[in-house]
Amino acid sequence: MFKHLYKLMWNKRKQNFLLLSEILVSFLVIFALFSFLVYYFQNYQKPKGLDYERVWTVSYDNRQVSKQLDSARLFYDDLERSLKAMPQIREVAYTSANFPYSQSVMNTNVSLGDKVINSVNRYVSGIDYHKVLQMNLTEGRWFYPEDAAAAIKPIVINETLKAEAFGKQSAVGRLFDNHDKTSRRRIVGVVQDVKVEGDYLPSGKAMYTPLDTTDIKWNSFILLKVTEAADANFEGKLYKYLGQRFNNERVEITYMKDLRTAKNEVTLIPMIIFMIVAGFLIINVALGLFGVLWYNINRRRSEIGLRRAIGASSTSVSGQLVSESLILATLSIIVGCFFALQFPLLHVFDVAANVYLYAILLTVLFIYLLVIACSVYPGKQAAAIHPATALHEE
Repeated sequence: MFKHLYKLMWNKRKQNFLLLSEILVSFLVIFALFSFLVYYFQNYQKPKGLDYERVWTVSYDNRQVSKQLDSARLFYDDLERSLKAMPQIREVAYTSANFPYSQSVMNTNVSLGDKVINSVNRYVSGIDYHKVLQMNLTEGRWFYPEDAAAAIKPIVINETLKAEAFGKQSAVGRLFDNHDKTSRRRIVGVVQDVKVEGDYLPSGKAMYTPLDTTDIKWNSFILLKVTEAADANFEGKLYKYLGQRFNNERVEITYMKDLRTAKNEVTLIPMIIFMIVAGFLIINVALGLFGVLWYNINRRRSEIGLRRAIGASSTSVSGQLVSESLILATLSIIVGCFFALQFPLLHVFDVAANVYLYAILLTVLFIYLLVIACSVYPGKQAAAIHPATALHEE
């Protein structure tokens, strides 16, 4: 049976080549689409690692603040106490510009002996940074004020960095060298990964260093955890108060939930556009497949009529046309899988191999369902041809 089908398709290889090419291109495009969808879905399922609700971000111009370390420290300590004294504010923490969902990135490299770990996100954080965002410590502790006097400065790392550096071993107490090995940092804690780039992207490797006197004079961002009583009236009063403290220089208050929404949109909008383009391609392939099968039925009416006249059932006639379509799809899928398997084998884009494997499986199922959906109706039409009518036309 299959030998006969292959022979029929080989005799019409020029006609089938275009259809094979269309299915192959569709396979590759759908594979790319499913790879993105699986990647985003797996990331979306992971915990966020923080609570962004009722977190306000404050940016300000610090040009009027003294750059003398002692004066700057006194100014910012007093500002922090004043903010914490407000009943609508629960927690306050100074932060570098690359806080969660911001548009800023700060990367560095760290060394563990001869091993260099690249592209580590570095966050300069205040003492209560983890309280504002309600981050989850999985090992060790956060920074203490007494750490400022430590001979070896402390850091807190996330689970992804811990896994790459130490595997399943404990990280607390271990030492990291900076990129040029001129200073060392002692790990005092490990936190759950925080998805700082939105719900659909991974957190990456991260380390948190305490905000010290050198950093404070250049600092221009504050994170506030506010209560439910913090309404628009309070926001206006806070804006006025901060403007006075910074001598009416630029002050801006934003909601972290709005920053999160903007980050997610940046990720989703290109994906939606990609899905629309892929959808048009799928429709074109479906119409092409449907048209080719319909054309083949009209050209093969005599063959179909003869088969029906010698006793072939309508089911076998319909099954033949569907089987031919599935065989063509299988040939394209084999070629497509060859190219798709190169992605997990070569670790393209540094994405987990299971993302590509799931995408290949979903793509194969989708192509088969598409081919079956497009070939069942023409197959039924072919099976409905009356043998006497077909032979009479000949």
